[in-house]
Amino acid sequence: MPSLIDIRRRIRSVKNTQQITKAMKMVSTAKLRRAQERVVASRPYAAMLQQMLANVSAAAQEDEEIAASPLLNARPENRIQVVLMTSDRGLAGAFNSNLIKATLRFIEEHPGAQIDIETLGRKGRDFFKRRTWTVTGEQLGIFNKPAYADAHGIAQKLVQRILNDEIDSVYVIYNEFKSILSQKLTINKILPIIPNKGEMADYIFDQPPKEILKALLPRYVDVQIYQGLVETAASEHAARMTAMDAASSNAEDVIDKLTLNLNRVRQASITREIIEVVSGAAALD
Repeated sequence: MPSLIDIRRRIRSVKNTQQITKAMKMVSTAKLRRAQERVVASRPYAAMLQQMLANVSAAAQEDEEIAASPLLNARPENRIQVVLMTSDRGLAGAFNSNLIKATLRFIEEHPGAQIDIETLGRKGRDFFKRRTWTVTGEQLGIFNKPAYADAHGIAQKLVQRILNDEIDSVYVIYNEFKSILSQKLTINKILPIIPNKGEMADYIFDQPPKEILKALLPRYVDVQIYQGLVETAASEHAARMTAMDAASSNAEDVIDKLTLNLNRVRQASITREIIEVVSGAAALD
């Protein structure tokens, strides 16, 4: 049976851990509020831009140059670029492991393809760097404060690889923020862009659709990457907030059990001392 000193030391250790988890929860709560605002502000723009681009690309399909563009022309996916968005830190429950598992499943579902991985975040980088897959680049610290300039640099690299015929398609894997308790694992194909085959909006073009499309395409990829960044940042804070809340509750349960055990050991020690005193007094009589 552990001694009173051992139990007190254990209680003190668990309380210190609980203070850390509570502090991390408070930090994630404050950061989540700002990250959620960025997500809500960016979603309508991203959705509208995607819809508009699909319609404009469909209207421009009659142009042979546009129809043959690698950014619009779907082809067999023999070389796939995967952009994996994970966090830089752990202590967020299954947030990172679910993303990595989804990437591994995606690789298994494309057995004959060459998979190149662009890692955004330290956890994904550390996992795939130690293995045999090709990592074409890494970005660390990008989720502390997601910026459009960061998304633009990544998007330019992806577009250039498509234009240079180095890859056939681009997929982004990230967690879409739904609520504090729910994040949706998302695998989004962003290149090549599939023109709208259904009913199109009736646009009146001030410029030829070809010219509009050339201006929209780079911005579309920028926005898709930026949307993934802000969604991942918000999801990370929500996952860490939930994990730290659960850890704090578990620590409280452990402290209660240790305190109860401490009282039992103390009571047993007092009872034993009383028995020894009474036995000694009886022996003197």
